[in-house]
Amino acid sequence: MTKPRLAVRAVILHQNRLLLVNAWPGGVSDLWCAPGGGVEPGQSLPDNLHREVHEECGLQIAVGAPCLINEFHDPDSRFHQVDIYFRAEIIGGRIDPGWIDPAGVVNSRRFVSEGDMRALRYKPDSLPEIAWGAPAWDGRALYDALEPIVR
Repeated sequence: MTKPRLAVRAVILHQNRLLLVNAWPGGVSDLWCAPGGGVEPGQSLPDNLHREVHEECGLQIAVGAPCLINEFHDPDSRFHQVDIYFRAEIIGGRIDPGWIDPAGVVNSRRFVSEGDMRALRYKPDSLPEIAWGAPAWDGRALYDALEPIVR
């Protein structure tokens, strides 16, 4: 049995637009997601998120509270990932079309409105609710149950 991979992601609203990335090298998919990535042992979740958002987008962020736990898997390969989403805000940098992700994973990034989301393929399905919906009354993070991976 393969152990689940742990990842962190940032829900960044800037001027009421959500930051999304396409994390399919070579543009092999039109699927969008929040920026972030795998957790390195020995670093806190916020430190990992700082690193990932900078690598993928060239931005410095302030990390806030967790707002979503999402997990997905590939039944054929037994890949299983758990993503912890944190609210975050930009404190430095800007989106530069010339920015290159040193890992070569993210090939494009953009800010989208809630209306723009309707024309995009994205995961997880609850992303707009997390970004623009009312926060949970008690401050708890939402949970998206295990779902099959989408390419």
